[in-house]
Amino acid sequence: MAPRTRQSERRRQVLTRERIIETAVELLDAEGEDALTVRALTSRLATGSGAIYWHIGNMSELLEAATDAVVATALDAHPAETAGTPRDDIRAVALGLFDAVTAHPWLAAQLATQFTRNPWGPVTLRIFERIGRPVRALGVPRADWFTTASTLVHYLLGATTQTRQSDDTAPASAADRAAFLDTASSAWQELDPDDYPFIRAIAEQMRDHDDREQFLTGIDLVLTGITTLHPAPAAEPGERLPGPE
Repeated sequence: MAPRTRQSERRRQVLTRERIIETAVELLDAEGEDALTVRALTSRLATGSGAIYWHIGNMSELLEAATDAVVATALDAHPAETAGTPRDDIRAVALGLFDAVTAHPWLAAQLATQFTRNPWGPVTLRIFERIGRPVRALGVPRADWFTTASTLVHYLLGATTQTRQSDDTAPASAADRAAFLDTASSAWQELDPDDYPFIRAIAEQMRDHDDREQFLTGIDLVLTGITTLHPAPAAEPGERLPGPE
Protein backbone atom coordinates (compact mmCIF):
# COMPACT_ATOMS: atom_id res chain seq x y z
CA MET A 1 0.00 0.00 0.00
CA ALA A 2 2.88 2.43 0.72
CA PRO A 3 4.13 2.63 -2.91
CA ARG A 4 0.58 3.36 -4.12
CA THR A 5 0.23 6.12 -1.49
CA ARG A 6 3.54 7.69 -2.53
CA GLN A 7 2.45 7.50 -6.18
CA SER A 8 -0.81 9.28 -5.35
CA GLU A 9 1.07 11.97 -3.46
CA ARG A 10 3.42 12.54 -6.42
CA ARG A 11 0.41 12.75 -8.74
CA ARG A 12 -1.20 15.44 -6.58
CA GLN A 13 2.08 17.35 -6.37
CA VAL A 14 2.45 17.69 -10.13
CA LEU A 15 -1.21 18.63 -10.63
CA THR A 16 -1.42 22.42 -10.72
CA ARG A 17 -4.02 24.97 -11.70
CA GLU A 18 -1.89 25.86 -14.72
CA ARG A 19 -1.75 22.24 -15.88
CA ILE A 20 -5.53 21.89 -15.55
CA ILE A 21 -6.03 25.07 -17.60
CA GLU A 22 -3.62 23.86 -20.29
CA THR A 23 -5.47 20.55 -20.51
CA ALA A 24 -8.79 22.37 -20.67
CA VAL A 25 -7.55 24.44 -23.61
CA GLU A 26 -6.40 21.27 -25.36
CA LEU A 27 -9.84 19.70 -24.92
CA LEU A 28 -11.60 22.84 -26.11
CA ASP A 29 -9.39 23.07 -29.18
CA ALA A 30 -9.81 19.41 -30.07
CA GLU A 31 -13.50 18.85 -29.41
CA GLY A 32 -15.23 22.09 -28.40
CA GLU A 33 -16.93 23.31 -25.26
CA ASP A 34 -19.20 20.27 -24.88
CA ALA A 35 -16.12 18.08 -24.47
CA LEU A 36 -14.86 20.01 -21.46
CA THR A 37 -16.12 17.90 -18.58
CA VAL A 38 -14.70 16.86 -15.25
CA ARG A 39 -14.66 13.25 -16.47
CA ALA A 40 -12.58 14.21 -19.53
CA LEU A 41 -10.17 16.19 -17.37
CA THR A 42 -9.72 13.42 -14.81
CA SER A 43 -9.08 10.95 -17.61
CA ARG A 44 -6.43 13.10 -19.27
CA LEU A 45 -4.78 14.14 -16.02
CA ALA A 46 -5.02 10.72 -14.38
CA THR A 47 -6.49 12.17 -11.22
CA GLY A 48 -9.78 12.36 -9.33
CA SER A 49 -12.53 14.93 -9.57
CA GLY A 50 -11.77 16.17 -6.07
CA ALA A 51 -8.29 17.21 -7.15
CA ILE A 52 -9.75 19.12 -10.10
CA TYR A 53 -12.22 21.01 -7.91
CA TRP A 54 -9.47 21.76 -5.41
CA HIS A 55 -7.76 23.93 -8.01
CA ILE A 56 -10.81 25.05 -10.05
CA GLY A 57 -14.05 25.91 -8.26
CA ASN A 58 -16.42 24.99 -11.11
CA MET A 59 -16.58 24.66 -14.88
CA SER A 60 -17.56 28.29 -15.40
CA GLU A 61 -14.43 29.35 -13.55
CA LEU A 62 -12.37 26.95 -15.64
CA LEU A 63 -13.79 28.34 -18.91
CA GLU A 64 -12.98 31.85 -17.76
CA ALA A 65 -9.45 30.81 -16.79
CA ALA A 66 -8.91 29.03 -20.12
CA THR A 67 -10.17 32.05 -22.04
CA ASP A 68 -7.95 34.39 -20.05
CA ALA A 69 -4.91 32.17 -20.57
CA VAL A 70 -5.39 32.14 -24.35
CA VAL A 71 -6.00 35.90 -24.46
CA ALA A 72 -2.94 36.58 -22.31
CA THR A 73 -0.76 34.48 -24.61
CA ALA A 74 -2.16 36.27 -27.67
CA LEU A 75 -1.51 39.71 -26.22
CA ASP A 76 1.92 38.76 -24.90
CA ALA A 77 2.87 37.91 -28.48
CA HIS A 78 2.32 41.61 -29.29
CA PRO A 79 3.73 43.52 -26.28
CA ALA A 80 2.79 47.19 -26.07
CA GLU A 81 6.37 48.34 -25.61
CA THR A 82 7.38 46.98 -29.02
CA ALA A 83 4.30 47.96 -31.00
CA GLY A 84 5.37 51.53 -31.75
CA THR A 85 2.67 54.21 -31.99
CA PRO A 86 -0.68 54.01 -30.17
CA ARG A 87 -2.30 53.05 -33.49
CA ASP A 88 0.28 50.27 -33.92
CA ASP A 89 -0.45 49.00 -30.43
CA ILE A 90 -4.20 48.86 -31.06
CA ARG A 91 -3.59 47.04 -34.34
CA ALA A 92 -1.31 44.59 -32.54
CA VAL A 93 -3.99 43.84 -29.93
CA ALA A 94 -6.56 43.40 -32.71
CA LEU A 95 -4.37 41.02 -34.70
CA GLY A 96 -3.47 39.04 -31.60
CA LEU A 97 -7.14 38.47 -30.78
CA PHE A 98 -8.08 37.75 -34.40
CA ASP A 99 -5.35 35.13 -34.74
CA ALA A 100 -6.26 33.62 -31.37
CA VAL A 101 -9.90 33.20 -32.39
CA THR A 102 -8.79 31.61 -35.65
CA ALA A 103 -6.54 29.17 -33.78
CA HIS A 104 -9.09 28.43 -31.03
CA PRO A 105 -12.60 28.14 -32.58
CA TRP A 106 -14.34 28.13 -29.18
CA LEU A 107 -12.78 31.43 -28.11
CA ALA A 108 -15.09 33.89 -29.89
CA ALA A 109 -18.19 32.69 -28.04
CA GLN A 110 -16.35 32.75 -24.72
CA LEU A 111 -15.11 36.30 -25.30
CA ALA A 112 -18.68 37.44 -25.89
CA THR A 113 -19.83 35.56 -22.79
CA GLN A 114 -17.13 37.06 -20.58
CA PHE A 115 -17.80 40.62 -21.74
CA THR A 116 -21.57 40.43 -21.30
CA ARG A 117 -21.79 38.35 -18.12
CA ASN A 118 -18.59 39.18 -16.29
CA PRO A 119 -17.36 42.69 -17.16
CA TRP A 120 -15.35 42.77 -13.93
CA GLY A 121 -13.56 39.51 -14.76
CA PRO A 122 -9.95 39.11 -15.90
CA VAL A 123 -10.73 38.67 -19.62
CA THR A 124 -12.66 41.94 -19.91
CA LEU A 125 -10.17 43.83 -17.77
CA ARG A 126 -7.16 42.55 -19.71
CA ILE A 127 -8.53 43.50 -23.14
CA PHE A 128 -9.96 46.86 -22.07
CA GLU A 129 -6.67 47.83 -20.43
CA ARG A 130 -4.64 46.94 -23.52
CA ILE A 131 -7.03 48.90 -25.74
CA GLY A 132 -7.56 51.78 -23.31
CA ARG A 133 -3.95 52.78 -22.78
CA PRO A 134 -3.24 53.55 -26.45
CA VAL A 135 -6.66 55.22 -26.75
CA ARG A 136 -5.54 57.58 -23.99
CA ALA A 137 -2.18 58.04 -25.69
CA LEU A 138 -3.95 59.07 -28.91
CA GLY A 139 -5.08 62.22 -27.11
CA VAL A 140 -8.72 61.25 -26.68
CA PRO A 141 -10.28 63.42 -23.94
CA ARG A 142 -10.91 61.64 -20.64
CA ALA A 143 -14.69 62.07 -20.99
CA ASP A 144 -14.58 59.99 -24.20
CA TRP A 145 -12.24 57.21 -23.06
CA PHE A 146 -14.97 54.68 -22.23
CA THR A 147 -17.01 55.28 -25.38
CA THR A 148 -13.96 55.19 -27.64
CA ALA A 149 -12.44 52.07 -26.07
CA SER A 150 -15.86 50.35 -26.06
CA THR A 151 -16.33 51.09 -29.76
CA LEU A 152 -13.00 49.45 -30.57
CA VAL A 153 -13.70 46.46 -28.33
CA HIS A 154 -17.17 45.98 -29.80
CA TYR A 155 -15.73 45.98 -33.30
CA LEU A 156 -13.05 43.47 -32.25
CA LEU A 157 -15.61 41.11 -30.75
CA GLY A 158 -18.09 41.45 -33.58
CA ALA A 159 -15.59 41.00 -36.37
CA THR A 160 -13.76 38.08 -34.74
CA THR A 161 -17.06 36.35 -33.96
CA GLN A 162 -18.17 36.70 -37.58
CA THR A 163 -14.98 35.13 -38.89
CA ARG A 164 -14.76 32.37 -36.29
CA GLN A 165 -14.13 28.85 -37.49
CA SER A 166 -16.42 27.01 -35.05
CA ASP A 167 -19.59 27.15 -37.14
CA ASP A 168 -20.35 23.78 -38.73
CA THR A 169 -21.22 25.50 -42.00
CA ALA A 170 -17.89 27.34 -42.27
CA PRO A 171 -15.39 26.15 -44.90
CA ALA A 172 -12.99 23.66 -43.36
CA SER A 173 -9.95 24.47 -45.50
CA ALA A 174 -8.53 27.14 -47.77
CA ALA A 175 -9.74 25.21 -50.82
CA ASP A 176 -13.24 24.90 -49.34
CA ARG A 177 -13.25 28.61 -48.51
CA ALA A 178 -12.24 29.51 -52.06
CA ALA A 179 -15.02 27.33 -53.47
CA PHE A 180 -17.53 28.81 -51.03
CA LEU A 181 -16.59 32.39 -51.97
CA ASP A 182 -16.66 31.51 -55.66
CA THR A 183 -20.20 30.18 -55.31
CA ALA A 184 -21.34 33.21 -53.34
CA SER A 185 -19.69 35.63 -55.75
CA SER A 186 -21.29 33.95 -58.75
CA ALA A 187 -24.70 34.13 -57.06
CA TRP A 188 -24.22 37.86 -56.43
CA GLN A 189 -23.22 38.46 -60.04
CA GLU A 190 -26.45 36.82 -61.25
CA LEU A 191 -28.70 39.16 -59.26
CA ASP A 192 -30.99 41.61 -61.02
CA PRO A 193 -28.84 44.68 -61.82
CA ASP A 194 -31.77 47.02 -61.24
CA ASP A 195 -32.46 45.69 -57.74
CA TYR A 196 -28.86 45.02 -56.62
CA PRO A 197 -26.45 47.27 -58.55
CA PHE A 198 -24.06 47.68 -55.60
CA ILE A 199 -23.88 43.99 -54.68
CA ARG A 200 -23.18 43.05 -58.30
CA ALA A 201 -20.42 45.67 -58.41
CA ILE A 202 -18.60 44.21 -55.37
CA ALA A 203 -19.17 40.53 -56.18
CA GLU A 204 -15.66 40.02 -57.52
CA GLN A 205 -14.10 41.84 -54.57
CA MET A 206 -15.92 39.52 -52.19
CA ARG A 207 -14.55 36.51 -54.06
CA ASP A 208 -10.92 37.59 -53.55
CA HIS A 209 -11.05 39.22 -50.12
CA ASP A 210 -8.83 38.19 -47.21
CA ASP A 211 -10.57 38.01 -43.82
CA ARG A 212 -7.52 39.17 -41.89
CA GLU A 213 -6.88 42.16 -44.14
CA GLN A 214 -10.57 43.06 -44.08
CA PHE A 215 -10.47 42.94 -40.29
CA LEU A 216 -7.49 45.29 -40.18
CA THR A 217 -9.18 47.65 -42.61
CA GLY A 218 -12.06 47.92 -40.18
CA ILE A 219 -9.64 48.72 -37.34
CA ASP A 220 -8.01 51.42 -39.48
CA LEU A 221 -11.41 52.93 -40.30
CA VAL A 222 -12.30 53.14 -36.59
CA LEU A 223 -8.89 54.60 -35.73
CA THR A 224 -9.16 57.17 -38.50
CA GLY A 225 -12.51 58.21 -37.11
CA ILE A 226 -11.04 58.54 -33.61
CA THR A 227 -8.08 60.66 -34.71
CA THR A 228 -10.35 62.80 -36.92
CA LEU A 229 -12.68 63.53 -34.02
CA HIS A 230 -9.81 64.08 -31.61
CA PRO A 231 -6.81 65.44 -33.56
CA ALA A 232 -3.58 65.77 -31.63
CA PRO A 233 -2.78 69.42 -30.85
CA ALA A 234 0.07 70.90 -32.83
CA ALA A 235 3.14 71.84 -30.81
CA GLU A 236 4.73 75.23 -31.11
CA PRO A 237 8.41 75.24 -32.13
CA GLY A 238 10.43 74.08 -29.17
CA GLU A 239 7.32 73.24 -27.14
CA ARG A 240 6.90 69.85 -25.55
CA LEU A 241 3.32 68.65 -25.47
CA PRO A 242 2.06 67.31 -22.13
CA GLY A 243 0.98 63.69 -21.84
CA PRO A 244 -2.72 62.80 -21.98
CA GLU A 245 -4.75 63.40 -18.84
